[in-house]
Order: sequence, then C-alpha cells, then structure tokens
Amino acid sequence: MLIRYFGAAKAAAGIEEETLDAGPLQLGELLEKLAALHPDAPEGTPVLQTVIARSTFLVNEVAARDQSRLLDPADTVDVLPPFAGG
Repeated sequence: MLIRYFGAAKAAAGIEEETLDAGPLQLGELLEKLAALHPDAPEGTPVLQTVIARSTFLVNEVAARDQSRLLDPADTVDVLPPFAGG
C-alpha cells in the first residue's frame, strides 16, 4: 500500500511517501499503524498522530471519511492535513 504525505503530515512523518506491506485492513487501523511508525517529529512540528486527527484522506484519489472502510494492499492513501491560504 502506498501512503503519500502532504503538508504538515509530510513534516511530521519526515518523508513524502512510503510503501507498507500490509494485508487488507480498515482505514482507521492504517492510521493507527502510521502513527505508531512515526511517533516522533522534528522540533516545533506536531507528531503524526496529532496531524492525522485533523486530516482528511483520499483512497485512490477519492475522499474517504469512513474509518471502517476496508483497504486493499494495492490502494494509494493520501494524508491531507488542513492547508492555510486559498
């Protein structure tokens, strides 16, 4: 599964994207796993768990709001924190 981070999520994770070798799991389970994989953040940056709590998500470029949604290992998940500006 390809995970892509944007904005504050990218800063908190310290990477732009990563691939996880995970079987089918729910979106909420994935988010917990990502927070556990990246428990620390650079000085002055919120940890990924905090960023995830206020983010929205795309699964294969479609908005995903239901955290019980079952994900496939071939899916791409984008983590989109709130963006300032217009």
